[in-house]
Amino acid sequence: MIGALDMFAIGIGPSSSHTIGPMKAALEFVTLLKTKSLLSTVNQVKAHLYGSLALTGEGHGTVLAVLNGLCGEHPKTVDPDSFIPRAMEIKTKKTIDLLNQQQIPFVFAEDIILHKDEFLVLQHANGMRFVALNNNGQVLLEKKYFSVGGGFILDEDEIKNQNSTVGSMVAKDITKIPYPFKSAAELFTLCRQHNLTIAELVIQNELVRKTLSEIRQEALEIIQVMHESVIKGLHIDGILPGGLGVKRRAAGLYKKLYTEGIETSSQNQRLLAMAYAMAVNEENAAFSRIVTAPTNGAAGTIPGVLEYYRNFCDGVTEDKFIEFILTAGTIGMLYKFGASISAAEVGCQGEIGVACSMAAGALTAVLGGTLTQIEKAAEIAMEHSLGMTCDPIAGLVQIPCIERNGVAASKAIDIARLALLEELPGMVSLDDVIKTMLQTGKDMSMKYKETALGGLAVSVVNC
Repeated sequence: MIGALDMFAIGIGPSSSHTIGPMKAALEFVTLLKTKSLLSTVNQVKAHLYGSLALTGEGHGTVLAVLNGLCGEHPKTVDPDSFIPRAMEIKTKKTIDLLNQQQIPFVFAEDIILHKDEFLVLQHANGMRFVALNNNGQVLLEKKYFSVGGGFILDEDEIKNQNSTVGSMVAKDITKIPYPFKSAAELFTLCRQHNLTIAELVIQNELVRKTLSEIRQEALEIIQVMHESVIKGLHIDGILPGGLGVKRRAAGLYKKLYTEGIETSSQNQRLLAMAYAMAVNEENAAFSRIVTAPTNGAAGTIPGVLEYYRNFCDGVTEDKFIEFILTAGTIGMLYKFGASISAAEVGCQGEIGVACSMAAGALTAVLGGTLTQIEKAAEIAMEHSLGMTCDPIAGLVQIPCIERNGVAASKAIDIARLALLEELPGMVSLDDVIKTMLQTGKDMSMKYKETALGGLAVSVVNC
């Protein structure tokens, strides 16, 4: 089953679909080789990357991620400082240690194959194929994986069996939880019937597989990593990697705003939320540790709003922090069930649009909003993110991604404040806007969906 906290994963930048997903897939492949007692007989591994992973994979760190995954590294536990050096060493030495146990020859130019004009089954944008061979060139194991957004991966059988009307990760055993839901209407009906907040309801569902202490510990760890990424990003200057020469801006913005009376200026507080969000996405672009929320490209929006809540709102407690993250995660689940959180599938509306919706609904909840107001905030945020394209310059999660997170954080705060002023439900339901987002994504040209083939990616000189 998928739970609210599964919408957040501690990992490494810069992309959940293009870095974390492929790294997990590579790790799963070599682990499967070991499980099948094949690892010791492997003499060659080839990694084929298709579609969006091939088109923007180098800028998004896909190749680096695959190499680290094959070595046995996991996105949550890998040392960010070793991520690039490990890959560079493989390129230089022309060998790789599978699972850090089986050293084999590895020629980067021959064993990483980018299929930029080809997609795997179902025309999915983020496909991978791993092949392991023995000394005689015989195939020992071949496996296809798909990175479906937010760091989630599916193999070929799983993606064929998924039900597109309710998303790719609906649990097979969903009836075993006390309060099953797959739509906003079902969620809010259950909350009203049982007099539960969103956070209280999903805690009851999580208790099927975790203790309350484990739930709290996991939520607080997510919150802490978000906070640490904000603080780190606010105190680092310099140029981001990738070749575009993008200068870090968050630290400078933070210093300027901090000297302009943040305690008395609500405008500066929202601008600070923008700086918080940008700080996280600058860290993401620098291959640092962040939390997918619900993706890496949108990793700054929710931490930016959460940091705003921490610093400028009344009644902040540890329980409120947990309520925020559980509410945000639940809203993210609705998009995962009903549409997509992958920019390669539906454009940036599925990443930053969803993050803005999650943040607006969660902030409304911890500020005392009703279920009607929470739904309204989440719906408004997506309504005004519909059609957002994913067109990163040079395939890097830098322009417009970093600044776009800042704008989304500020927008989420204003939307939450707006929703709290009104009691009546909106004319458009959250389910309606989720369906609309999915259809909009389907209608969107592929060149605007994380391929770097359209929009800003081709409109900026020398990109």
